[in-house]
Amino acid sequence: MNIKLICVGKLKESFFRDAVSEYSKRLTRYCKLSIIECSDEKTPDNASDKECTLIKDKEGERILKSISDDDHVIALAIDGKKYDSVSFAKYIDRLGVCGKSNIVFVIGGSLGLSDNVIRRADETLSFSDMTFPHQLMRIILLEQVYRSYRIINNEPYHK
Repeated sequence: MNIKLICVGKLKESFFRDAVSEYSKRLTRYCKLSIIECSDEKTPDNASDKECTLIKDKEGERILKSISDDDHVIALAIDGKKYDSVSFAKYIDRLGVCGKSNIVFVIGGSLGLSDNVIRRADETLSFSDMTFPHQLMRIILLEQVYRSYRIINNEPYHK
């Protein structure tokens, strides 16, 4: 299975990069992983709703350029579907069984995702009602994908 993460912004802190590198290395046993970083837009202090929408739209255009027609797109959004780890593993496994060999997870920038990206997504996924920094969300997502493959393969994982 091919898993692609499309993320807005670069990881600036070395501890985030180290964690992503570790999970990327662990996932090589289970899937082909690629991570695409789209540049983020500067958000001015006290940006208006219109400015925020324009920023999300610009970032969204960059995201959409990295998505192919045959990709199964899962956008991370606070109002998306929630899974526990075992259910998420079953979901990932079911996508593979149904012939979805290209899964794309999309993590927006600090303002979230544009409406166009949400419309393109086959579904939305939420990890919590809480808001997390998008840099940290990349690590949380990779950890859960790794955990999913451990569960799918009946391998031990931390409960």
